[in-house]
Amino acid sequence: MIETTNLSKSYGSKTVLKIDNLSIPKGQSFGLVGNNGAGKTTYFSLLLDLIKPSSGQIQSNNILVHESEDWKPFTSAFIDESFLIGYLTPEEYFYFIGELRGQNKADVDNLVSQFEDFFHGEILGQKKYLRDLSKGNQKKAGIVAALIGNPEVIILDEPFANLDPTTQIRLKGIIKNLAEKQGVTVLVSSHDLLHVTDVCERIVVLEKGEVVKDLETNDATLKELEVHFSGTETV
Repeated sequence: MIETTNLSKSYGSKTVLKIDNLSIPKGQSFGLVGNNGAGKTTYFSLLLDLIKPSSGQIQSNNILVHESEDWKPFTSAFIDESFLIGYLTPEEYFYFIGELRGQNKADVDNLVSQFEDFFHGEILGQKKYLRDLSKGNQKKAGIVAALIGNPEVIILDEPFANLDPTTQIRLKGIIKNLAEKQGVTVLVSSHDLLHVTDVCERIVVLEKGEVVKDLETNDATLKELEVHFSGTETV
């Protein structure tokens, strides 16, 4: 589904990302972890053509991301609040995204109604602009908007940050359902090792822009990641 080949991103003499090969199959729940500056957001930004690669390429469903826009109809993402339109209410924003993705108001209403528990009564019907919502509620709106239009690829950057524990648990259920039951390819970056091991069947660790671990998630994965990031691994 997503093939990364000889990819690099540099700013001046500093290379912030260098991935020789990385393949993410369709329907996989894929986690990306690493410390600040490891290159997680850079990789997602390249995958969404928000920045251009210095070398190499990413193909999504055999489409070169930086050369064509044909990947956009089946791809959605929520990276941060800049993806929102602050002067719209959540409802207006959902309808706007729906129109972009060929969904009518009834389609959007049907989808959004499935996330009443996730919204916890704090998003719909509040007569508030998105810019006036808390960071956590902005994130809730952005994540649900990314689900509109039945995308095949969903990219979420730090989705658990700023969410209360109840919402984090509900979000984990949403992500698992997307990958396991709907066959959606879900890419998640997170600093929270527990959450990412809970929802992702595969986890890649980035360090200084390079892949240093590529793990199939099992009962030992969380411990392995904790040992890695604590710096106590033996060579």
